Amino acid sequence: MKSDNVKKGMQQAPHRSLFNALGFTGEEMNKPLVGIVSSYNEIVPGHMNLDKIVNAVKLGVAEAGGVPVVFPAIAVCDGIAMGHVGMKYSLVTRDLIADSTECMALAHQFDALVMVPNCDKNVPGLLMAAARINVPTVFVSGGPMLAGHVKGKKTSLSSMFEAVGSYAAGTMTEEDVCEYERKACPTCGSCSGMYTANSMNCLTEVLGMGLRGNGTIPAVYSDRIRLAKHAGMAVMEMLKKDIRPRDIMTKEAILNALTVDMALGCSTNSMLHLPAIAHEVGFDFDIKFANEISEKTPNLCHLAPAGPTYMEDLNEAGGVYAVMNELDKLGLLHRDCITVTGKTVGENIEHAVNLNPEVIRPIDNPYSKTGGLAVLSGNLAPDGSVVKRSAVVNEMMVHEGPARVFDCEEDAIEAIKGGKIVAGDVVVIRYEGPKGGPGMREMLNPTSAIAGMGLGSTVALITDGRFSGASRGASIGHVSPEAAVGGPIALVEEGDIISINIPQLKLELKVSDEELAARKAKWQPREPKVTTGYLRRYASMVTSGNRGAILKTPDTI
Repeated sequence: MKSDNVKKGMQQAPHRSLFNALGFTGEEMNKPLVGIVSSYNEIVPGHMNLDKIVNAVKLGVAEAGGVPVVFPAIAVCDGIAMGHVGMKYSLVTRDLIADSTECMALAHQFDALVMVPNCDKNVPGLLMAAARINVPTVFVSGGPMLAGHVKGKKTSLSSMFEAVGSYAAGTMTEEDVCEYERKACPTCGSCSGMYTANSMNCLTEVLGMGLRGNGTIPAVYSDRIRLAKHAGMAVMEMLKKDIRPRDIMTKEAILNALTVDMALGCSTNSMLHLPAIAHEVGFDFDIKFANEISEKTPNLCHLAPAGPTYMEDLNEAGGVYAVMNELDKLGLLHRDCITVTGKTVGENIEHAVNLNPEVIRPIDNPYSKTGGLAVLSGNLAPDGSVVKRSAVVNEMMVHEGPARVFDCEEDAIEAIKGGKIVAGDVVVIRYEGPKGGPGMREMLNPTSAIAGMGLGSTVALITDGRFSGASRGASIGHVSPEAAVGGPIALVEEGDIISINIPQLKLELKVSDEELAARKAKWQPREPKVTTGYLRRYASMVTSGNRGAILKTPDTI
């Protein structure tokens, strides 16, 4: 056992004295040491129940013959961090989580790990750590929130943000907003639509790192406690069989995840996190893989914000495995990938049934024949940009309009809420990329303001930042190269015509090459927005959004 490095032999007598200080028994010293990475805290609604999940995991591990030992991981609530300096600290925690978990696990020589994340950056951060540490590992998350109910309709956090825009437009009263405020987020859990947290939790099942239901069983269901106990038992089986994360998270498994992502209509943030996870296992993930996979993968789900269904509905319809089973009918999945169950993907999904064809469309009646995400390229985004195609209304699939240019999110929000943005405009928010932000802030406030002002079907938004999974509409993010390094988005001027053609995967600035070259010659880098602390260090090391905003290492170009 790996933990023998700190438990066995005369040389380890000092180590054993410290285990004695922890209250370990002699019997425990002869059992596998299983680290449980707890993301529990009292500020993130999706994490407030993780103490119960962790306790259930501990019972499962102990029942199966291991010694559970808990240590923490940090977590940021993207909703609470939204729209102010706090959002600069969201994406950047992904690497802090990966790094600190690697440090804890290897410093203490755990034999196996159970990761207990839930919200946005914890899942990819811990998947990255799992790949690095490479001891048997199972994921069990906190689960999604139940949908809210307002005026007889299900609702969620995205409706809450849009209500603020509606109030600014004068179409909703203060009393209406207060009703949403009280009812939109009724339980603990990750917010109830197919936002980033739920996207990544669903993809743990597809990657093979989480048990069935990990992405969809609601946080408040007792099934979630049972799942956690089974996760603790499963990691002990993995330890016996020596199944490790790099055996599971192969190139084929990651391509499976991208395929199911297309069918589910996941958050555009998955196009940051899948490349980062792939990088940890040595797979060079090009975001343009998305177009190749999207071309042959039908979009089967329209969960909020793209449609009127929620995570609880997906769970009742059969969950992620039911979606995978539909895709398998078209031969779109790599069936032989091994998973934390000890079985292959094909074996796992063999008996999964689609119980609600209104929530999970069958393959012969998809929402669209192509997937939920698209990568757009052109002279405005030579290295690509990402849009959640499944959340774009038909009339905005092709759009051309004048650029309204803002060098930060706050200025754009002021203009939108001030009525200065009109139908047909293309809002450009730049210097918000991984390096320029720094931290690549989510733009849920401006997209929600656009929707709330009634402009969602006539105004586009383009940024080198990113979007919340709760964003909808013609919201195009991850524009690469970003403005901070002199990418073409830095050269856009007020009134320039921008052409968006999602079916043709094009994003073009209607300016001549000669004019762009002249503007480029005059362009000067901006002074860093942050000059101290972690964000400054992050900005100096981070790569472009099309690379997954990974941090540079000696082998990174």
